[in-house]
Amino acid sequence: MSGHNKWSQIRRQKEKTDGAKSRIFSRFAKLITDEARKSDGNVSASGLKTAIERARAANMPTDNIERAIKKATGAEAKPMETLLYEAYGPGGTAFLIEVLTDSRNRAAQEVKHVLAENSGNLAGRGAAMWAFSKSSEGYTAQTTVPVSEKDLAALEKLVDALEALEDVQAVHTNAE
Repeated sequence: MSGHNKWSQIRRQKEKTDGAKSRIFSRFAKLITDEARKSDGNVSASGLKTAIERARAANMPTDNIERAIKKATGAEAKPMETLLYEAYGPGGTAFLIEVLTDSRNRAAQEVKHVLAENSGNLAGRGAAMWAFSKSSEGYTAQTTVPVSEKDLAALEKLVDALEALEDVQAVHTNAE
């Protein structure tokens, strides 16, 4: 009868919600760190101000925001790179994967591994970009691909696995 008491249920629910918050906060921390590095810690710079507002909208604690800014302006600050990976997934759907990382090799291997596990392939430069147009909100699909129910389930699993990676900032697909 283990695992049937009230505390066990509360603990599992708390672990699940805390894990989700942690992923969101780490993404915002990376974004704030990148913007703080670009603006040399000037909080009134538009990019950093916008990143802080988005983090506060997601209820990110002020201590975490300040820590991210100090990390970017401190002596041990590592350079962050914004990368864009193109891929194809289940049903011939195209993907654009935006990554913000301090280690290009680690990020590439993580993305390749997740794609390989979930019936996806990393594509060359420009191979999937044709299906998207860049707008102020990010990338939007110009052409869409109809997806079967079987492929839709695999597609959702792949997108969830990609978004679970710490360095991935956004995943865009052209599935209907």
